[in-house]
Amino acid sequence: MLGPVGVGLSILAETVIPPIPSEAVLGLAGVLINQGRMSVVPVILFATLGSILGAIFFYYVGRALGPRRSHAFLDRLPLVETEDVDRTFAWFERHGRSAVFFGRMVPIVRSFISVPAGVVRMPFGQFLLFSAAGSLIWNSVLIGLGVAAGDFIEKNLKYLDYVVVAGVVLVVAWLVYRKVSGRMHRPPTAGADLPPDERDQPA
Repeated sequence: MLGPVGVGLSILAETVIPPIPSEAVLGLAGVLINQGRMSVVPVILFATLGSILGAIFFYYVGRALGPRRSHAFLDRLPLVETEDVDRTFAWFERHGRSAVFFGRMVPIVRSFISVPAGVVRMPFGQFLLFSAAGSLIWNSVLIGLGVAAGDFIEKNLKYLDYVVVAGVVLVVAWLVYRKVSGRMHRPPTAGADLPPDERDQPA
């Protein structure tokens, strides 16, 4: 762990690559705070900064690509499920701009909720405010839980490595299985077997 800066970089990576669990990163940071090895305020600030930078990246992906191409871009990310992308866009459609705030506290959704905000060209200042507020709350809660659980985890530290390794392996295996099985059962796109210059042409 590289201190508060390392926490921020890890959360930035988690925002862009969702299978990295922010719960584990921020929980561990809370444990280190409990041990006196880091200070709570810098950790929260850098974690929130990492979340905001990742959100800005996806905001501009949506703004640059538009709805169809941004959806296709997300669907091609490693270990990302089409259902997760669909759920994120549907969340934004149901809740509107407030989805940016609340979506930052929902696993998977928090990584991609910035894309539909960029697609509809939500005012950047408003987007930044909602993203920062939601991220600050989410990060503070997880770090606080890590601090509260620090004594218990320290007493059982000898088992922690096995639990973490087993958890990571299971999560990655499950995500790979869902991704592969989803592609196997996905119906072919209409016109996918035609040359590019013959697709989307009127009959």
